[in-house]
Amino acid sequence: MRTHGAKQQRVTVKRTPKQQLEPVFEALDTLGNTKWRINKRVLGVVDRIWSNGGRIADLVDREDVPLPEEPDTEDEAEIRKWKWKVRAVKKQNDERHSQRCDIELKLAVARKMKDEAGFYYPHNLDFRGRAYPMHPYLNHLGSDLCRGVLEFAEGRLLGKSGLRWLKIHLANLYAGGVDKLSYEGRVEFTESHLDDIFDSADKPLEGKRWWLNAEDPFQCLAACINLSEALRSSAPETTISHMPVHQDGSCNGLQHYAALGRDKIGAAAVNLVAGDKPADVYSGIAARVLDIMKRDAQEDPATNPNALHARLLINQVDRKLVKQTVMTSVYGVTYIGARDQIKRRLKERSAIADETQLFIAACYAARTTLTALGEMFQAARSIMGWLGECAKVIASENQPVCWVTPLGLPVVQPYRQLGRHLIKTSLQVLTLQRETDKVMVKRQRTAFPPNFVHSLDGSHMMMTAVACKKAGLNFAGVHDSYWTHACDVDEMNKILREKFVELYEAPILENLLESFQESFPSLNFPALPVRGDFDLREVLESPYFFN
Repeated sequence: MRTHGAKQQRVTVKRTPKQQLEPVFEALDTLGNTKWRINKRVLGVVDRIWSNGGRIADLVDREDVPLPEEPDTEDEAEIRKWKWKVRAVKKQNDERHSQRCDIELKLAVARKMKDEAGFYYPHNLDFRGRAYPMHPYLNHLGSDLCRGVLEFAEGRLLGKSGLRWLKIHLANLYAGGVDKLSYEGRVEFTESHLDDIFDSADKPLEGKRWWLNAEDPFQCLAACINLSEALRSSAPETTISHMPVHQDGSCNGLQHYAALGRDKIGAAAVNLVAGDKPADVYSGIAARVLDIMKRDAQEDPATNPNALHARLLINQVDRKLVKQTVMTSVYGVTYIGARDQIKRRLKERSAIADETQLFIAACYAARTTLTALGEMFQAARSIMGWLGECAKVIASENQPVCWVTPLGLPVVQPYRQLGRHLIKTSLQVLTLQRETDKVMVKRQRTAFPPNFVHSLDGSHMMMTAVACKKAGLNFAGVHDSYWTHACDVDEMNKILREKFVELYEAPILENLLESFQESFPSLNFPALPVRGDFDLREVLESPYFFN
């Protein structure tokens, strides 16, 4: 476990009976038993791009940005402006250097391993119970480059359903809105671009380079190569595929909150309910924000100052503007955090030139987005509030918040105030940081809701991993993204839905409150939030729950 020096977490895990931790060990063994290999064709393309200077397929430029020339003037304002430009370019070059080092490390590992028949990634956990591969550079948790050059060592026949899922997977990797279509729409997209797919596979750098337009270009190229091989075969369904096909949750944190709160409106927004095509929560929030702004824009600016901000922003509202705020709302994003996120998006678009006006507009947009979120996900808000209040009650007694995940893993929040310890030597005085006995009350409170939900999504992933292993499937997981062979996607989809329902049929919040009351019998905790009447078993029939 990655405890990062948190003593109490380490001690608590050591004291836990081994039998209680067996499901966790079994899940980690399952994730570590998946055998990988290097996709040599994709690695060859990456090497060619890199040796030619990078710059495409999201690879950083191997050359530095030239420094601006010093102006031949004594004007202090001009010199100051030049110094600012030099500082900005040096910062950009430092970032490029860091990215180049990162890519070199990943490629060095890939080149070293390319002739191996297979290799494995042992996994460990963070303190919340989320699993991570232990190799730090080249792993499937990494960037598109890492994922593009990795594939399952074991190949399996595509079969009829596998061929269909490979087409859907390619559309998902291309993205750009295609991944929001129905499954039939995605298959249609792939079939309408077969010439581009064949060209990408045959001449990745000399041809039309269609694959470079994808959101995940190297993974898209790998899918183009695999699909081309299958479709050119006399029997496509008998083609051996090593490609991991992904099924991703739809704003997964909100899916967990909707299940916890049995929230019908929230469940429909994040695909817990069946639909003709996937519901897009970001577009839904953007539509609500736009409605509020249209209403405000009709007001008199003399009586409602928001009218001017609404008129300024009304043409800027789209899913991209609100996406980061919606994603981080599950992790307790503050108003200031939301404001900064939206300000960055507006700045990228050069929508508002004046800095003061930009700041005020971002403030208004952040308030409006958080209001829209509160309206659509009332149950999530009330549960987050309840979790935060419980944490405040416990932390006020100078105790960390502790709980046990559904898989039996004990969690202790590590947020304590740090003290300084001086060590004097004959040469110097060293200052060491170490934990004190005093907890950080505010951090314990704000971190508990996201940490608790992370412990639940980690439990869901590990439950699915173990069940997939028992069903004979190869499985890899990246938090809320589950991977298996194309031919096994239907089976994995069935399993992950069953495990989600099994997870939330347990009285999770009741058990949590009971554990708090047992640990702190003298403290008064708030009553459980009111929950809705959403039928969890609807998840079993929802095709886009993970898609």
